[in-house]
This record gives sequence, C-alpha cells and structure tokens, in this order.
Amino acid sequence: MQKSLRYNEGHALYLAFLARKEGTKRGFLSKRAAEASRWHEKWFALYQNVLFYFEGEQSGRPAGMYLLEGCSCERAPAPPRTGAGPAGARDALDKQYYFTVLFGHEGQKPLELRCEEEQAGKEWMEAIHQASYADILIEREVLMQKYIHLVQIVETEKIAANQLRHQLEDQDTEIERLKSEIVALNKTKERMRPYHSHQEDEDPDIKKIKKVQSFMRGWLCRRKWKSIVQDYICSPHAESMRKRNQIVFAMVEAESEYVHQLYILVNGFLRPLRMAASSKKPPIRHDDVSSIFLNSETIMFLHEIFHQGLKARLANWPTLILADLFDILLPMLNIYQEFVRNHQYSLQVLANCKQNRDFDKLLKQYEANPACEGRMLETFLTYPMFQIPRYIITLHELLAHTPHEHVERKSLEFAKSKLEELSRVMHDEVSDTENIRKNLAIERMIVEGCDILLDTSQTFIRQGSLIQVPSVERGKLSKVRLGSLSLKKEGERQCFLFTKHFLICTRSSGGKLHLLKTGGVLSLVECTLIEEPDAGDDDSKGSGHMFGHLDFKIVVEPPDASSFTVVLLAPSRQEKAAWMSDISQCVDNIRCNGLMTIVFEENSKVTVPHMIKSDARLHKDDTDICFSKTLNSCKVPQIRYASVERLLERLTDLRFLSIDFLNTFLHTYRIFTTATVVLAKLTDIYKRPFTSIPVRSLELFFATSQNNREHLVDGKSPRLCRKFSSPPPLAMSRTSSPVRARKLSLTSSLNARIGALDLTTSSSSSSPTATHSPAASPPPHPAAVLDSAAADRVADSAELSPCRSPSTPRHLRYRQPGGQVADSPHCSVSPASAFAIATAAAGHGSPPGFNNTERTCDKEFIIRRTATNRVLNVLRHWVSKHAQDFELNNELKMNVLNLLEEVLRDPDLLPQERKATANILRALSQDDQDDIHLKLEDIIQMTDCPKAECFETLSAMELAEQITLLDHIVFRSIPYEEFLGQGWMKLDKNERTPYIMKTSQHFNEMSNLVASQIMNYADVSSRANAIEKWVAVADICRCLHNYNGVLEITSALNRSAIYRLKKTWAKVSKQTKALMEKLQKTVSSEGRFKNLRETLKNCNPPAVPYLGMYLTDLAFIEEGTPNFTEEGLVNFSKMRMISHIIREIRQFQQTAYRIDQQPKVIQYLLDKALIIDEDTLYELSLKIEPRLPA
Repeated sequence: MQKSLRYNEGHALYLAFLARKEGTKRGFLSKRAAEASRWHEKWFALYQNVLFYFEGEQSGRPAGMYLLEGCSCERAPAPPRTGAGPAGARDALDKQYYFTVLFGHEGQKPLELRCEEEQAGKEWMEAIHQASYADILIEREVLMQKYIHLVQIVETEKIAANQLRHQLEDQDTEIERLKSEIVALNKTKERMRPYHSHQEDEDPDIKKIKKVQSFMRGWLCRRKWKSIVQDYICSPHAESMRKRNQIVFAMVEAESEYVHQLYILVNGFLRPLRMAASSKKPPIRHDDVSSIFLNSETIMFLHEIFHQGLKARLANWPTLILADLFDILLPMLNIYQEFVRNHQYSLQVLANCKQNRDFDKLLKQYEANPACEGRMLETFLTYPMFQIPRYIITLHELLAHTPHEHVERKSLEFAKSKLEELSRVMHDEVSDTENIRKNLAIERMIVEGCDILLDTSQTFIRQGSLIQVPSVERGKLSKVRLGSLSLKKEGERQCFLFTKHFLICTRSSGGKLHLLKTGGVLSLVECTLIEEPDAGDDDSKGSGHMFGHLDFKIVVEPPDASSFTVVLLAPSRQEKAAWMSDISQCVDNIRCNGLMTIVFEENSKVTVPHMIKSDARLHKDDTDICFSKTLNSCKVPQIRYASVERLLERLTDLRFLSIDFLNTFLHTYRIFTTATVVLAKLTDIYKRPFTSIPVRSLELFFATSQNNREHLVDGKSPRLCRKFSSPPPLAMSRTSSPVRARKLSLTSSLNARIGALDLTTSSSSSSPTATHSPAASPPPHPAAVLDSAAADRVADSAELSPCRSPSTPRHLRYRQPGGQVADSPHCSVSPASAFAIATAAAGHGSPPGFNNTERTCDKEFIIRRTATNRVLNVLRHWVSKHAQDFELNNELKMNVLNLLEEVLRDPDLLPQERKATANILRALSQDDQDDIHLKLEDIIQMTDCPKAECFETLSAMELAEQITLLDHIVFRSIPYEEFLGQGWMKLDKNERTPYIMKTSQHFNEMSNLVASQIMNYADVSSRANAIEKWVAVADICRCLHNYNGVLEITSALNRSAIYRLKKTWAKVSKQTKALMEKLQKTVSSEGRFKNLRETLKNCNPPAVPYLGMYLTDLAFIEEGTPNFTEEGLVNFSKMRMISHIIREIRQFQQTAYRIDQQPKVIQYLLDKALIIDEDTLYELSLKIEPRLPA
C-alpha cells in the first residue's frame, strides 16, 4: 500500500463538491482536536474512499480530507472527565457515541470522532469500514498467499522434473555403458573360446554378464511391447473396433429380442387361433387368421436361422465377420414386402374381428399371458414393420466404425445398398397400397358403392363438409338465407375430391353415406368451375352478398344429357380457397392433357403420352435425380432423390404438373431452397421460356410434322388449318366440354383472294344456346375479319374461367378492340382458337405458302402461353394455400406483385390469363383473408364477464362445446412451417415454434383444470360426481371429434393424484368406468396411436386430432431419414412423407366448428386461478386418502 500520494487541488475541490452532493454518508460529527480536552464540530461527507470535513454545512471549500483506504474503525470508550461541571452536562457527554479511525500509515495519528446518537455512530462506522476496502484487501492477501503457494508448488515440480530427467539421462548413460561392456565381453569371449573350449565350467563372471544381459533384453522388450500396446489402446483404430464390437453385440441382443417377439406372436397367438378356427364354434375364420398374421411364421423361421448364425459368429470373437450372413439373408428379406404391404389391412381385419365378443374374450385371454408382458396383439404385429430400417441403421453404424481397408467393408456396403433399395420399394408399394385402401375405405362407407373408386389411377385429394344450395328451374338460386337451420341441416353434404371425380354424398342418421341421385358423381373432365358469378348474371345477382362470397359453382356438361349447375357453400373463405385451388388443379391437369393431345395429334406423330414416355429425363435415373417405381397422379414416376435444379425443372415442366408434387414442393421447399429462388425460376420461365426449358423437352414438345405437304396438296393453307389450344387453360368456355374437343378450321379458296370466311365447328356445341355455327358476312375489303357476333362470343369465352376467382375489377378486364367488355355467358370457341381465327383472318389475303418463320412464331406462341399459364397456376396455388409465406415475407410479396403487374402489361396476354392474374393480385392484396377466424387472444378479451360460472352450474354439453372450440382455435393457429425441422425439440423451441408450444401449454392447462376441479371437493361423493361429469364431457368431445379434448380429460383422470383415490373411484358407476375405458382405448398411444388413426381416418372434419401423434411421426421421419443424400441430392421421398402429414393436419385445421362461443364458460375454462400445481395436488390427495401402512 502506498504511504503517500500526490493530488491536484482542483481535483480535490471537485471531489469535495461531489461528496457534498452525492456522498455515501453526510452529517455533523465532533472531531477531537490536538488538545486532548477539546472537541470541534465539523460537517463530514464521505465519498468513495475519501472523507472530507467542512467548517459548516454551507461551506464550499473543505477544511481537510482523509484517505480511508486500508484504515480500520472501532468503538472507543468515552474519555474521562477531568474538570468539574454540571452533572447534566457530564451525563450528556457520557451518552454520546465515540469511535476511532486508525490509519495504516506510519506516523499518522488516529482520528477520534463522536456523534450524538448510537445508531448514527454505527452507520458512520459501517460506511467508513466499507470505504476502507478492508474485505477486498483481505481477499487480496488470501489470493496472494495462494498464488505464492502455487508458485512454490510449480517450482518444486520443476525441480523434481529436472531431477527425474537427470536420473533418466544417467540411466541411459549407464545402459549404454553396460551395452558397450557386454559387447567388449562378447568379443573377449569369442577370442578366448578356442583356448577354453576344453573347460566344462564357464567363468562365474561370464554367467553374471549373461544374467545381466538377459535381464536387460527382457526389460527392454517388455518396455517396448508395453508402449506398443498402450499406443494401440489409445489409437482411433482400437476405439473404432471397440465401438464396432459393441454395435455387433447390441445387434445380437436386438435380434434375440426380435426372435423372442416373433416366437410369442406365432406360438402365443397364431397357432392357438388356428386351432380355435378349427373348433366346432370357431370365433374366427381361417381366412381372417391368414389375413391378420400374413407370413409372420415364415419370418420367424428366417430370423431364427439368422440368429443362430450370429451366435456362432460370437464364438470367434474378437474376429467378427458378418457380411456373409447378410449375403445369405438379403435374398430372403423379400418376404417382408408382403407383410408391410398388407400390414394396414391386417390391422383392419383384426379390428373387425374384435367386434365379435367371443373372439375379443379369447384374444384378451391370450394377451393376459405373462410372456406378453401386457402388450397387445397389435404391438406384436407392428414389430416386423421396423426390422428392415433397424438393419439399415445398424449397418450404417457398422460402416461408420469399419476401416476402408477392412475385409468386409465392400460386402457391408453392398448389403446396406440392397436393404435401402428394398426399403424404398416397400415404401413405394405401401404408398400405392395406402391410396387404394383409402379409396376402398370411402367406397365401403357409401351404401350404394362407387365403381369409379375401384380405379387404381384415382388419387384421393381432400374431403370435407359443404352446403349444397338448392336450385329451381333454369339454374336460378332459390332465395334462401345462409343462416337458416333448414339449409344447414338439409343442404349439408359430405364431399370427396379425387384426381378425376368429385363425389357429393348425404349422411343418414346412422352415419352411412348415400350418393346423390342426381349429381352425386361428377366427372371433372365434364366440369367447369366458377368461383364467383359475374355481376351481369341474372341467376346470381346478390348471391355474393347473400352467402358472404362463400359460394362457388360447378357447371356440369355430360355428353349424353343436359347441363346442370351445382352450387356449393364453404364454411369459410379459407376453406373455399382450399377447395377452389384443389378442384381447379385437377381440372387443369385433365384439360391440359386433353388440349395438348389435340395439338400433337394434328401437328405431329408424337402424342402426349408417347412424348412423356420417350423423354428419358422423366423416368431414367441420373447423377442428379433418382426415381421410384410408383407413379404419380400424372402417371409419371415419382421422384425419390433429386437436385434442387431438377426439382425446379419438374415444377415448371409445361407438359404436366402433378398435384402431389406441387403440394409436397410448396410444403417443404424451405428445407432445401428459398422462396426467392423459386420465384426467380418462375420469373425466368415467364420471361425466357425457351432458354429456361431443357432442349430435349422442347424437341419432344414440338416434334416435326410430316404431313405439311399433304395439307398443301389438299389445297388448304396450313396456317388456316392448324388448331390452337391453350395448355393448361386457366379459363375455358362455360359451355364447352373438354371431352369433345372443338376443332376450328378456316377454309379459304386459293383461287379467290376475296371470299367469304366460314367459321365452322367439327362437332356441335352442347350448349342449348349455341345450336348454330356463327358465320361472317363477306368483308368489304381484302382483309377478312370476323363479324361482331363472332367477336363477342370469342371475348365471352375468354372471360369465363373454370376457377372463377373474385370478379376482376373493371379497369383490369380485357376489352375487345370495339371497346366493349366481354360479359356474355355463352360461347363455343376457346380463347386459343379465337387467336387462331384472328391470325388466320389477318393473313387470309397472303400467299398460300407456309414458311418456317411463321411456323416458329406459332410454336413460340403456344410455348409462351403454356409457360404463362404454368407460372400463374403455381402462383395461384401458392397464394391460395400458403398465404402465410407472403404475410411473413414482405419482400417476397412485393416481388410477386411486381411479376403479376408485369404479366398484366403483356400486350399478347389472353383474356383468361389477364383475369387469372387479376384474381391472384386481388387474393394477394387482401388483408382480411382470415377475418372470420377467431383467435384465442380475441376470445380472452371478449370474456371480460363480471362473474364466471362455476363448475356445478355448467352442463356437460356446454363444457364439451367450448373446450372443442378453444382446442380447435389453438390447433388451427399453428402455421405449417413450424412442423419442419423438429423445432419443438430444440433449445430455442419457444422462438422457433411458438404456436406448437402454445398448443402444448393449453393442453397442460386444460388437463390441470380437470384435475384441480376434482381435487377441490372435500367429500367423496362430490369428487365421484365430478369424475362422472368430466367423463361425460370427454364422451361428448368424442362425438364432436375433439380427440385432443378426450386426451386432455383422460390424462387428467390418470394422474397419480387422482388415480390413487380408491374410495372415490369406488363411488363412480360401472357405466362411467366402462365409458372411460372405451375413451382411453380410443386415444391410447399403443401401436403408434393405432386406434386414434383409424378413428380419424373414418371421421369427417371438423375434428381436433391429438397434435403429439403427428409430432411423433415427424420426429420419426426426421431422425430416421436425412434431408440430403451423400451426393447432395434432396431426399424428396422424405419431403413427400412430411407433406403427407402436414396435409392431413391442415385438412383438420381448415374446417371450422359451427359452435357459438359462451363467454362465461370460456372464462371458467381459461381461469388460471383455479389451477393447482402438481405437487399441491398430490399433497391434497394424500390428505384426502392417506397411504395405508405397509
């Protein structure tokens, strides 16, 4: 510590000023003067570690200062009174508080102070003690001592290390000296051997030297081998071999357990049930036994052989060679294909057999066997499903710890590749089989049956409840109110959309489905979709206001009957947009194929199916793409792996667009690319279609025509004979049927330069208003033109779209040269044909020759129109089904708006393209797309009731309805991007997946509320009544398809705090216990929620599934399958599986409940003051029913 210091007077004055204003302690103290008997009262101020004193409180300049660092402060006794004075004065002086400040500097006198009150004195002493930094100094001294001690230890260790080093050097020197002596002695011995060969006994010194030599050799050898062994034990190779052996041992144990499970399945279930099926009163048929167990017995025999081989290999440990065993096993694993393919059907047959009481009783008897360990038959049937993936994971781990030069490295890699190929084939077959089973399940639900669902090419798209608006003559809507109960009850329809058909069914009171007698099965190839009627239509005036713009039309034109219109009403705008997007996508795919077939049948010998088959890029594996054997909805092989470039190429392929590919891509693109890249590709396709499309695809898209000369020989201009189509048509004629392609041709005599222009159709129009062929009168000038009627009809056709999005604003509507807006609803000419008519009429007076430039222009026109329609189609699907992408990314939204505005400025844009673009712009610009959907925060704000209802006054129906409403609001608020990447399992899960975490929190709060409400009752009867009421609420939730609510209540009832209340459960009725067991069985997690999945598959939205079931599936997919292959390709099969789960979730999210909110009930359900924590619940449970003594 420094003994003296220098300070600046100005600095001291500044510190004194701060001490007066902000000092730690300030006040009057008496300071003892140099004379022992005199005390002077000064005003003291303490600032940091400096104590200033002033003559008075108002003094600006300090009278002195003390540096307190290192000082000590202690209580001092009152000084003795030498003089005689009044007794009262002496008593006052004795009561004052004295203390002394001792400084650590040599020669500095202590500072003696006193104050009037003891409390003030203690405060001054504490403040001075803190300002002295005594504690810090003590810590510094302690740390310094420790430091010195450590330094001494280090020095000691250094000295010891030097000593050991010197000893080692001395020993090495001694060893070298001994070696040299041994060498010298050996040489001496060699020289002396001829002279001493006759001696029988060796010299004792030689023996000693040999002993020393032998000892040294052994010591050196042992030290060398010890170092070698230690180095190997610590080497990466040894660690890898240890892990490899552990993997093999674990595999043998898992195989032993799996064989044991198969043994129980066969000997505990299969063989006893076979015997039961052969009895006099069989509870099950032999066919059902075979359908349930499939070839599980053969699988057991195979794995018993494999297990014996593994155990034999363990006898040769540590040399574990397994590749030859897998070589024997691989050809036999094909038996798993049959088991996996029919596994779902096996579980369905088992569920049907359980309806038989005798069989159910017998099965429970078998499951009660101790060997089953409480597991059900469904669990044993599920084990073989995971065996192939388990082998793949095991081989992957084995290869990770097998050196590249290992003898069986190549064999294991071959086995792994074969198993992965088998797994992919099985997965593809399961996907195809699942689609067929889904169709068959729907077909069985329909009482009359439906033959079209037996077509394997039918792919299920979506299902839901819609309201069919009744109609009267001439297609006019009856004036009915949207809110009328009769319309909701009588007009409610269960609708199913497939790739080729649309089914409309009614549901009977027993839950069976019945197809409508008229319009129950709609072939999409005969349908035209109209989203919103034009304002000029008499039959739809005011319908938008009447139905809140939730209605849409499907105009059906069967070839052998009169056309009719089906008007459907969606529950919400979001659900309407989803239905419109899916239906229009199916219609577009069908019409695109039909229109392109027309083009290529006339202009080329290459038809569309042959064109797709002949393109090897669509079905042949390459370095940047790999296909599966399963075909998509367009009959093109599905993509298994592909690079991002090939995926974007498939998205923009002008020949077809698969719905399942588009859904999968838009759901999962953010895993392997960004929205900016996707939009850039779409922009590139629109602006530069010829440079963006692969050359081979363009060559196949336009094969050279071989019959141009035939057209010239017939005396017709090829330009006038070519037909134009607009693939894929976003808009079609309202009365045109895609089944019968209308072929338009303009015929003109080559000899007459000015003649009549005939517009004919090869097939009569099916529209009742278009019964004649429009013809134009001879033009007064050489350029042939269309008459006004024909032009109006062409414009009308261009205005009408199968996907009638919200009506286009007037300033965006396409106008004909005459200036009139085309609004006529009747036309028999397609827009592309209208363009052909216009171009043919413009060139009517030209020479009959047809050059390559004109042909190229026509080809460019078709390519550009097709590219524009493809871009609009993808954007419409993107905007309507994935609106949150644009809500969260304003830059993406602005780029799409700019692209659409650029499309609108295209002078060659067809009218239907213009209207589709305007509709997308309108949908993208709407800020209130989700205005009818309530949010949980809004409900909380609306439930500010003065008094909430209590549990006793609420009915079970009210509770169940409001629980269902809240659960669905929380469930549908989850954006689908939170389901990607397992964000709910990360450390920052609250930031990455806030809505999933909110759903989990809401589930826990509702479950806690149920448990807390039951535990609030002190008497047994009230608790039993509360349990019965909550079970009734859960059963109503089941009827409302709220399986999340069912699980909330059953999980609360299964808590340890409630489950242990035996006296309470004894008061619960048997019916309630049976009902609860039934509910628990429905939502049980056994067999990966097998029962719940089956129930959800057979129920119709709206419904609230248990979110944890889907999160488990997604986690299983994410952990078991990588996003990218080793070559860097996107694992699109995994994306397809993820998208399938997300589509199922969104199907339940989009269909809302029609339940009115009750603020008092919701306030009760959301009242967190009623919730008791888990520990308190258990303490209450112990107070209610204490533990019985052991």
